[in-house]
Amino acid sequence: GDLTPGATRMVIRIAIAFLFLCRADGVMAEQLAFLFDRQGGPPMFEQRAPGDALERQQTASLFSGPNGLFAKPVRSVPAPALARARAPVAQLRDLIARAEAGPKGYDAVQHGARIKTPKPPTAMTVGEVFAWIKATPGQPHAIGRYQFIPSTLRHLVKELGVPKSAQFTPTVQDRLADHLLAQAGLGEFLAGEMGRVPFMNAIARVWAGLPNSSGKSHYHGYAGNKAVISWAAFEAEMVRIFPSSG
Repeated sequence: GDLTPGATRMVIRIAIAFLFLCRADGVMAEQLAFLFDRQGGPPMFEQRAPGDALERQQTASLFSGPNGLFAKPVRSVPAPALARARAPVAQLRDLIARAEAGPKGYDAVQHGARIKTPKPPTAMTVGEVFAWIKATPGQPHAIGRYQFIPSTLRHLVKELGVPKSAQFTPTVQDRLADHLLAQAGLGEFLAGEMGRVPFMNAIARVWAGLPNSSGKSHYHGYAGNKAVISWAAFEAEMVRIFPSSG
C-alpha cells in the first residue's frame, strides 16, 4: 500500500544518507568504506592482536576539510630559522613516523588495504600512487612514512606543484610532511609565537597516532583511531627535540 508520511520521510532520510556516503570524498569515503569487511564482520580496526607490529596498529590519520588546517594560510619559515631547525624538524618527523608508519617507514601501506601497491611506494611515481588508489576502491589508502590519505595527498601535490611524474621518494614525502607541519604552525612555533602545547595539539589534529593534551587522539574512536603513545611521552620527546621552546 501507500507509505505513511512518517515512513516516506524515513525513506527520504535513508536515501539522502546513502547518497552522501556514496559521494563523500576524502576522509568520510576513505574511512567509512572499510569500517566493516565485505563479509559483514566487525570493524577491522578493532582487530589488534597484542603482538602486532606497530604499523599494524595504525589507521589512516591525516584529515582535511573546508574548516580544517588547510583553510589556514601557511606561514613560511625564514631560511636562517629553517637552517637552525633542520635537525630538530627531522627528529620531529621521526617521532611522527614512529607513531604512524612503523618499521616500514617510507614504504608503509595502511595494513587494512587488501590490495597493496604493485611495488614499494618509494619505487612508484605520484601518478602511479593515484592510479593504485583509483583502481582499489573500498579500502584504506594511507601510504608512506606519514600515512597520507588520498584527499590530503591530492591537496599537497596541488599546493606544492608536485608533478604526477615525480617519484614518491623519501625526499618528496618529507617535503609533503614539512608542508603539513607548516600548516600546523611550525613557523609560529619556531619563532616563539606559539607555545609547545598548542603546537602539539595542532600536530595531533593532523596525525591521529599522536595524542592531544587530553591524552587521547584527536580522532579517538573514529574508525578505530587511537593515540599510540602517551601525552607524557609525546611531551618529553618535544622537550628533548626543542629544549628552548616553551
